[in-house]
Amino acid sequence: MKRTLLKIHHSLTMLTLKKLLLTISMGCLMTAVNAAPMDDARTAYNKGDYKAALGIWRPLADQGDVDAQYNIGLMYEVTQNYKEAVKWYRLAAVQGNEEARYNIGVLYAQGHGVTQNYKEAVKWLRLAAEQGDAKAQYNIGVLYAQGHGVTQNYKEAVKWYRLAAVQEDAVAQYSIGVMYHNGQGVTKDYIRAHMWYNLSSLSGYANGTKDRDLLAKEMTPQQIEKAQNMARECEAKDFKEC
Repeated sequence: MKRTLLKIHHSLTMLTLKKLLLTISMGCLMTAVNAAPMDDARTAYNKGDYKAALGIWRPLADQGDVDAQYNIGLMYEVTQNYKEAVKWYRLAAVQGNEEARYNIGVLYAQGHGVTQNYKEAVKWLRLAAEQGDAKAQYNIGVLYAQGHGVTQNYKEAVKWYRLAAVQEDAVAQYSIGVMYHNGQGVTKDYIRAHMWYNLSSLSGYANGTKDRDLLAKEMTPQQIEKAQNMARECEAKDFKEC
């Protein structure tokens, strides 16, 4: 049965190429086949009555319900009991829960609830990324760019950024622009850098707008026009083969 997600996204601090600041996917309380009790637990959670929510989720989680396991992990993460969060996320993650895998990866990168271990972070983030999680794909790109848990490899960083960019991740699009701007993992190319900054800007990322405009001061009108045309073509192709 397809999960219904209740979005309770907290503000996210996005990763940049300069600083590794992975953030938990705070996001989605899961609901599954136990619809009625899960709805009651969700209502209690949203009211901040974590004890009541836990009272409903715990028996389901003990029976192996992956959504209840994930939700308990999320609740403990929100209350900053990271060791318990890791414990319950791990139970959900081994059953293939994408968000739980992502969150464990983040906790390993941050050293919350576990000893900081970038190799473990890469392991769990890669599992989530291979399931198509754009946040995980982007963050693996950052780890490759920084050389955390893997050998620094800008080409690999660009590869993972592209996977996230195709899913319209604005920061990933911006990061590809940075790589073209600096000539890291790709041939230095101001036109393509402008194109990706522009796409990031159109996706709502303020740094994309700022750096696009700064870069434009170093470009000719003809180069800017070409970059703008390329951005339109890229968007029309759903950001593939750009």
